[in-house]
Amino acid sequence: MNDSIADALVVGAGPYGLSTAAHLRHHGLDVRVIGTPMEFWDACVPPGMFLKSEPFASSLGAPIAGARFTDLHPGWRTGRPIPVSTFVEYGRWFAEHLVPYTEHAEVLRIERARGRYAVTLSTGEVAQARTVVVAVGVRPFAYTPSTLATLPAELGTHTVAHRDLDDFKGKEVAVVGAGQSALETAVLLADAGAHPQVIARTPRLAWNSVPASSPSIVNRLLRGPHSGLGRGYRTWLWSEHPWATRLLPDATRRHLVRTTLGPAGAWWLKERLDHRIEVLTGRVVISADEEGGRAVLTTAGDEGYRWEHRVDHVIAATGYVPDLDRVTILAPELSSGVRVKLRTPVLGRNFQSSVPGLYFTGLAAAASFGPVMRFVHGADFAARRIAAHIATRLGARVNGGSDAGHTAAGSQAAPKVPVKPS
Repeated sequence: MNDSIADALVVGAGPYGLSTAAHLRHHGLDVRVIGTPMEFWDACVPPGMFLKSEPFASSLGAPIAGARFTDLHPGWRTGRPIPVSTFVEYGRWFAEHLVPYTEHAEVLRIERARGRYAVTLSTGEVAQARTVVVAVGVRPFAYTPSTLATLPAELGTHTVAHRDLDDFKGKEVAVVGAGQSALETAVLLADAGAHPQVIARTPRLAWNSVPASSPSIVNRLLRGPHSGLGRGYRTWLWSEHPWATRLLPDATRRHLVRTTLGPAGAWWLKERLDHRIEVLTGRVVISADEEGGRAVLTTAGDEGYRWEHRVDHVIAATGYVPDLDRVTILAPELSSGVRVKLRTPVLGRNFQSSVPGLYFTGLAAAASFGPVMRFVHGADFAARRIAAHIATRLGARVNGGSDAGHTAAGSQAAPKVPVKPS
């Protein structure tokens, strides 16, 4: 066991975890980050996918200038989609220069006793920390409707289970959903030689419009400013001022999270959804069974019609739903102390839960801070709030410590100037 006590331990090294760690280090705090940088994006997203967000809204949260995505890629303008592989490279550059001492391990259990946290790692160490930031991303919250969950794993999976779609070559695959994940998965399946069909409950597919890089003054006045979540005055508020979202009634906030930027395909994907893909809209999956080694889906339409679909595999592109019960690394006595509503943690204005020193960020914070927490764009706001609050609690000051950033062999001061990429 390491007897040292970190000021903060961050669980997860995705966009939210890295952003929070960078801000914590900037405050002069001793920080440990457990996780492999950008692992989910590299291991669970097919390499042919692109980000849906625009380049200016695809940056991790940095406490210093020069570390935005567009700083590293100045030629990436609005309207040019970012390959996931390019985003992974950017995230790892960010980690190397702003959070250089991530630990490639897993957190197995988090407990609290005597005002501090004991965190059991896959290495066997029980790390000690004064505060813990849970930044587990979306993977634990993959949602599969009960009608599809009855299928065995060899016949039914969630999109999160697939990085390599080549295994489906020559097979008939049903993709359930109508959002970007469903449509892009279907396109990539077709590219891999599969025979995909999209089954969607919506009566017609929705597509995002082509963004205008320099809209006219009249257009900006009528449609509203362009923000990280799109165009519009209300969208700008949810995107750039999440603190305001937290002030809304619970029911209103939940509605915003559920409906803002609903299922739709990116404009650049539309022409790729071609004759290779069968699109079946206005159909709800009411049952899923196994028969003869294949999946049999029964769907129903608005007018009572029913259809039967026999396929080799079903992929649920049905999104992610935060649920504290799925954060299984929390010890039961710790989890039971977290105040929840509709299975999600209720967070204060600084992302702290009802348990002192325990913070949640990313999708787990969406019920409190609104829809921007579903996207990379929300990472900077969350990181600034969390880091400032922890620094205040522990009496730190910006760049006030010489031991910011935990390493196995010692510590290193937080960077004060950006490191330009080679």
